[in-house]
Amino acid sequence: MAAIDTSRPFAASGSTGRIGTLFTSIFATAAAWNDARLTRKSLEALSDRELEDIGLCRGDIDGVAHR
Repeated sequence: MAAIDTSRPFAASGSTGRIGTLFTSIFATAAAWNDARLTRKSLEALSDRELEDIGLCRGDIDGVAHR
């Protein structure tokens, strides 16, 4: 009967961990950029009156999108 030891970590070498961290960082950066893009797009679609109702003006959109 065969058995698989699942208690060992997947990455056997130290460089694989750094590469994984790099890809995780790239993915997180892309996700943050996309979130900011969608937020900016949604806020730009609102009228000036709707922006005023939530306490914003057109000049605030970029700052809110990047927070």
